[in-house]
Amino acid sequence: MRPSSSNRTSPQPNPSPEGEGLARIRPFTGKHMAAILVAGFGVVVAVNFTMAGLAGSTFGGIVVENTYVASQKFNGWLDEAKAQEALGWKLVASRRPDGRVVVELAAAPAYPDVTAIARHPLGRQPDMVLTFVPDASGAYVSREALPEGRWTVRFTVEAQRQTWRSEQAIR
Repeated sequence: MRPSSSNRTSPQPNPSPEGEGLARIRPFTGKHMAAILVAGFGVVVAVNFTMAGLAGSTFGGIVVENTYVASQKFNGWLDEAKAQEALGWKLVASRRPDGRVVVELAAAPAYPDVTAIARHPLGRQPDMVLTFVPDASGAYVSREALPEGRWTVRFTVEAQRQTWRSEQAIR
């Protein structure tokens, strides 16, 4: 039994007012595929170059000069960290409105020497050495004002032939 002609699919006439007849569908060719591939890979390459440019412009430098030597010293650094933790000293740092850094020490011996190196996280400003003097409240205040922005400050506290180190972010 043959299907009736009403079940067959056939091109529909174009309902345009000009009466042009059937709508023309263009076939997908190799040129279309080539354009899609070029556009897709173009986007990938553009994103890669953009990300590489941003990464290169924001990296502040190397973390250690020689990774092999650093790996050999790693266990010694862990031992120093355990000894430092056993001291129980605590440090809280903040920035005053005038830009000076205030350090409050807890459980540290009296009259320690407090110094610090302030590093801009992205290396856009040079490192700053900060020296601290005690104030009337018992806190330690830097002699130097720290410029505005984000800084990573590495503190060194020395008292009674013991050294304690800490690192804090200051905004």
